[in-house]
Amino acid sequence: MAARPQTMVVPTDAELLQAQADLWRHSLCYLTSMALKCAVELRIPTAIHNLGGVTTLPDLVAALSLPTNKLPFLRRLMRLLVTSGIFASDNTAAVETYRLNPLSWLLVEGVKEEDHTYQKCFVLGTVSRHYVEASLSLADWFKKDLPTPLPSPFEELHGVPLFDEKTALLDEELDTIVKEGLAAHDNLAMGTIIRECNNLFKGLQSLTDCCGGDGTTARAIMKAYPHIKCNVLDLPQVIDTAPADGVVNYVAGDVFKFVPPAQAVLLKLVLHFWNDEDCVKILEQCKKAIPSREEGGKVIIIEIVLSPSMSHIMFEAQLLMDMLMMVNTRGRQRDENDLREIFTKAGFSDYKIVKKIGARSIIEVYP
Repeated sequence: MAARPQTMVVPTDAELLQAQADLWRHSLCYLTSMALKCAVELRIPTAIHNLGGVTTLPDLVAALSLPTNKLPFLRRLMRLLVTSGIFASDNTAAVETYRLNPLSWLLVEGVKEEDHTYQKCFVLGTVSRHYVEASLSLADWFKKDLPTPLPSPFEELHGVPLFDEKTALLDEELDTIVKEGLAAHDNLAMGTIIRECNNLFKGLQSLTDCCGGDGTTARAIMKAYPHIKCNVLDLPQVIDTAPADGVVNYVAGDVFKFVPPAQAVLLKLVLHFWNDEDCVKILEQCKKAIPSREEGGKVIIIEIVLSPSMSHIMFEAQLLMDMLMMVNTRGRQRDENDLREIFTKAGFSDYKIVKKIGARSIIEVYP
């Protein structure tokens, strides 16, 4: 007997009106991103900081050297940014004031430079014309019959990969912003990790930071643990511009071909740029570089681990970062099952998630 078709549930009027408001919000949320870009380019967070962390609108207009007839429009901009949680406001007093909160603190210039809290370039990179155009081409990318390995929508549209030597040929300013934004993004939580995860580096005598750039992370580790000898592995063009301070040992090379031997290997926000097959290749080289688990050998991985059990906002942030990878790179963010599979394929025997740092996790992987 044929299955009885399910009865379709028709939304109520109230549900449809709420859905319409939700549709407005989802369709227009790009305007929040553009308002944030505007605030960064006007240096509003830094201006509020210089005014003591709290200001009135007229004082903010004066500090930004804006024409006074722009005050009503700045109020509308700030109203959206306050509602979106980017700034805080006190409108219960006689005069409305605006102040910094933890989010806008990330956009203040010159504060806690060692902890790399300043995230201006991350914002400007993600809302750049090239990123947005790649996102707009997503439906066309899905429809095209493209060769494997699939190029990202960014690469398919612009003809060059992101985070590549060729990116500068597309737009030199974008290349600079992306590199600076990536460095700030990568290094933001390192101070927290060193302060809160003492056991992570306990007993280590040597460490190789793969794709370690200019050695910022390695120097931070060595400052906290002077006995650890640190290598930084990166491409020759990166190492050529790294500061030769005599503290960090820089090695020019390719993580797919060789990793300098050490007791531990660090992969900080590396794997999400690559597909599963490439991740296995990277991890295989890491495994060759470290001793047995009994001798303290391990790979330390800092990555987003997708987890629906996190708060809705945190999980949504993780999924948005996954979409960012999908649109602009050939990589992706992974959940624990995905990571376990590539660890096993690379020949590792065990792993443990040591700690969650915001949306990211720290994982120890053992040979």
